[in-house]
Amino acid sequence: MSLIDLLALSEYSIEGRIKKDLLKTKGFNAVLVCLDAGQEIPPHPEPYEVLFIVIEGEGTITGGDGRYSVKPGNAVYVKNGEIRGIRCDKRMAIVGIQEAH
Repeated sequence: MSLIDLLALSEYSIEGRIKKDLLKTKGFNAVLVCLDAGQEIPPHPEPYEVLFIVIEGEGTITGGDGRYSVKPGNAVYVKNGEIRGIRCDKRMAIVGIQEAH
């Protein structure tokens, strides 16, 4: 078992988002994505499922057929091949639990 302090790992840059690999296993990958206010990952398809869990900040996650205003404690599930994107309104840290790829 391992303890991961997600907020301690959170790091932000005015240059753009910062993505850190947390875990890579046979079944899933876990990443930490940090965005500063105004930063965006434009909507795009990916060939794997993902569950986004917001741990800090506020913004909008585009997933599948909807746009969701999110805050800490919210999660958005996106299926394989569906469009996904993130728009940050207030400095955000998000954990992405991805199907292994």
